[in-house]
Amino acid sequence: MTNFQAHGAHVFLDYTGYISPKVNDGEWILEVLEQAVERSNARNVHSHVEQFDGSHSPVGFAAVVLLDESHVSAHCYSEKGWLALDCFTCGSSDPNALADDIHQQLIEHIPSLSLKRRQHLPRFLHEGE
Repeated sequence: MTNFQAHGAHVFLDYTGYISPKVNDGEWILEVLEQAVERSNARNVHSHVEQFDGSHSPVGFAAVVLLDESHVSAHCYSEKGWLALDCFTCGSSDPNALADDIHQQLIEHIPSLSLKRRQHLPRFLHEGE
């Protein structure tokens, strides 16, 4: 059996009970993601949000902060109350710290939010040395 080591990690968070705290909630979530990145040791290289009005896809948004180390993203189906977050980093950046920061901001502003799953997976697996 090969001994694998990981150079990165990916944290997934799935929520229900999402109720928009702002009119343009995608922009607000993007700010939450960007602020968490600023407070971490990760480096933001690009940010983008796309708000969906229901004309082509369900009402909601997709927001992403592209990191030097990988990405932090949020995807939401607003009418269903579903919110999914990804925090994926490599090297010395800790995706758990980013996930904790974002989670704290979300539950402070959206009391109805309920975390259904949090999963941590090692990434960039390679053979041990």
